Amino acid sequence: MDLHKLNVMIKILRDYYRTFRKPSVTQISQRFKDPFHVLISCVLSQRTKDQTTAEASQRLFSLAPSLMRLAQLPVKKIERAIYPVGFYRTKAKTIKLAANDIMMRFQGIVPDDLDCLLSLKGVGRKTANLVLTLGFNKLGICVDTHVHRISNRFGFVVTKTPHDTEMALRKTLPKKFWIEYNDLLVAFGQNICKPISPFCTRCRLFRYCPRRGVHRYR
Repeated sequence: MDLHKLNVMIKILRDYYRTFRKPSVTQISQRFKDPFHVLISCVLSQRTKDQTTAEASQRLFSLAPSLMRLAQLPVKKIERAIYPVGFYRTKAKTIKLAANDIMMRFQGIVPDDLDCLLSLKGVGRKTANLVLTLGFNKLGICVDTHVHRISNRFGFVVTKTPHDTEMALRKTLPKKFWIEYNDLLVAFGQNICKPISPFCTRCRLFRYCPRRGVHRYR
């Protein structure tokens, strides 16, 4: 990875980020400043649009502002609060199980360890890393579809899965960028570097980007 080029690209991504709406989970993390809210909103966000995630999170947290209260809520109440997020019935059960698990195994405190987070029901590497970075300000690389797609387009990695992308970035991406990397690329991916036909001709990163895998752009 060309470090000079990387530094220039990160600076441009930061400039873009200041003009974009922040991802919903980031907004929630800044509002509540509690790993519990990051964890639950991240579970809700999977395969769900940002606005829907934000609204569902607000409804659920109004009913259950704490992990203890969430563990006490019936699954049906959670379902009604989070509808219409994707797979809301499955997510309601997952949230309930995770809340109970944290109450029983971790004394009601969301763990700040990657392996412990991954042991929770419904928590994968994306969610665990996001809880570490946004909830605890600890090092982690959260890779969702945006980060996976754009990292490959930039030529930072050549990978086929988000897991492979995370492992590759852990080896090559300087640690000083780890915490912000997801936020920068998610916002960029939602606004400029779209999955299909990205806005390459108006992108300030055009000259630095090899556009790997891009067959059509605007």
